[in-house]
Amino acid sequence: MYKHFFHLKQAPFSIAPDPRYLFMSERHREALAHLLYGIGSGGGFVLLTGEIGAGKTTVCRCFIEQIPENCRLAYIFNPKLTVEELLLTVCDELHIALPPASAGPLGVKGYVDAINRYLLDAHAQGLNNVLVIDEAQNLSPEVLEQLRLLTNLETSERKLLQIILIGQPELRAMLARPELEQLAQRVIARYHLGPLGEAETGAYIGHRMAVAGAAGTPFGAALTPLIHRLTQGVPRRINLLCDRALLGAYVENSPQVTRTILQKAAAEVFAGEGPANRATGRAAARWPMLAGGVLAGAALSAAAAWQIMPHPAQEPAPAARLVAKGTPAAAPAAAAPRPAAIPVQSGESDALRALAALWGQPLADGNPCAAALRLNLRCHQGRGGLYELRLLDRPAVVTLHDGPRTGYAVLAAMDEHSVTLSADGRRERIGIPAFVARFGGEFTTFWRMPRGFRDEVREGDQGPDVDWLGARLAQLNKATQPALDRPFDARTREWLRAFQAAQSLKADGVAGPRTYMRLNQLSGVPEPRLLAASGTGK
Repeated sequence: MYKHFFHLKQAPFSIAPDPRYLFMSERHREALAHLLYGIGSGGGFVLLTGEIGAGKTTVCRCFIEQIPENCRLAYIFNPKLTVEELLLTVCDELHIALPPASAGPLGVKGYVDAINRYLLDAHAQGLNNVLVIDEAQNLSPEVLEQLRLLTNLETSERKLLQIILIGQPELRAMLARPELEQLAQRVIARYHLGPLGEAETGAYIGHRMAVAGAAGTPFGAALTPLIHRLTQGVPRRINLLCDRALLGAYVENSPQVTRTILQKAAAEVFAGEGPANRATGRAAARWPMLAGGVLAGAALSAAAAWQIMPHPAQEPAPAARLVAKGTPAAAPAAAAPRPAAIPVQSGESDALRALAALWGQPLADGNPCAAALRLNLRCHQGRGGLYELRLLDRPAVVTLHDGPRTGYAVLAAMDEHSVTLSADGRRERIGIPAFVARFGGEFTTFWRMPRGFRDEVREGDQGPDVDWLGARLAQLNKATQPALDRPFDARTREWLRAFQAAQSLKADGVAGPRTYMRLNQLSGVPEPRLLAASGTGK
């Protein structure tokens, strides 16, 4: 109902786990790193817990997208199963062949034998198997014990099945029971996902509004402490409250959410809860709750009333639009640091040459990536949101969209509220909401590495790149530097996996571009930085 009023393309606070709205706080990044580290740690159990609505499923979906290619995944989201039902579900998820139904019931032993044969065959092919169980607090003790028995199958180096349990805090209490002590001892990594902090709550709201297409945000910074207090920093509660507050602002024809509107929204959404009632009072006015046919009629009545009642308040300004070189600027973005149209140019090659200039490396004509390679620079093409760009912390050429039009700009700097873009010699500081509304996630950046080094280094490799990698990891671990010309061994791989997990990288024990970039940054290799350029160091 309020999307048109606030110039939004989608509802920004849907509780559906839409990956476009993924907001990775520091806690979410740490939780993801624990999951990625766990799948490469030799088998056993990994435990992720958190309150209802803390973002566990969001982290899980992000994790599933990043598992290594040699992993087969089974995902169970409804674990209220008997032992036999669980084993049958595992077989279905992993596509394990079973005898025909005409052969009679298999029983627990038949299912376990089939799973064991499958795991041994997968291990022989160099494949890992991961079983993810969501809402694991609903597992019965008998099923948990059967899961422990499934992890008994192992080689001399590792267990053949990795199990990830995701659930509410009571899952931790379950595993503390004496009868489950053996299982608890096999938990190799555990993380409890806490709520967002006050500053993260404000950033979370701004991020979702920006992805939905807002040029600004109707939630002023002064409201953040109250929102955080009412929601306790739980993402799902934030979504429910902010969605209802936007509806209230729409009904009252207000371009901004006020404290009064927010308190009324809290009284509706959190009716009967202590924190909301203390903040708003039980006698607070309420809007009709929009669900069902009667409520749809109430919404239409509210919309009609809004249309016929005179209000002096102005609608929010539309988002800044992409403007090619020589095209007049469009309406300024409401939240931009200063009125500015987004600079954009049509040629990606020219943008990459401008990016290389930030590295002090003029590129010859022709293919920019081939020319960069001759200067020990390598192109890295990626896809991700602001989180990925902040994590890499380096300037990049970003792809920008305006309807059917596509253009390019150099992302030269970024802080909490704005980005600095340049194209065709024009440089502008643009508000994050206006930038996100045009940024599709595609970017290209450079990373510095000697020409003879491989793009990926893994266990068993040998050469100068392995020597360099071992020396950097030894330095970070305050250990003795390995001798030159030694193969990439198991100790170096464990160092690498631990480093990747700590840096929110895919903890697969393979040194690729992202790992090299972060090692360069921590080792003092001279490279331009995205955040430091705007006074926001890492």
